[in-house]
Amino acid sequence: MRAKIVLLAAEGFSNKQIGQRLELPRQIVSKWRKRFFDQRLAGLQERPRRGRPGAFSP
Repeated sequence: MRAKIVLLAAEGFSNKQIGQRLELPRQIVSKWRKRFFDQRLAGLQERPRRGRPGAFSP
């Protein structure tokens, strides 16, 4: 999803248009575009989170 946001932004779509296409809030689109702009590919990677790690059942 993050890569799609960046690719659509490169094609010239606005945050609102990207959000509508991908069914995401405009704020989420803006967040990932900014992180990519500031940090390039490293900005699209998951950051460490506090708290208990998620557990997935088999």
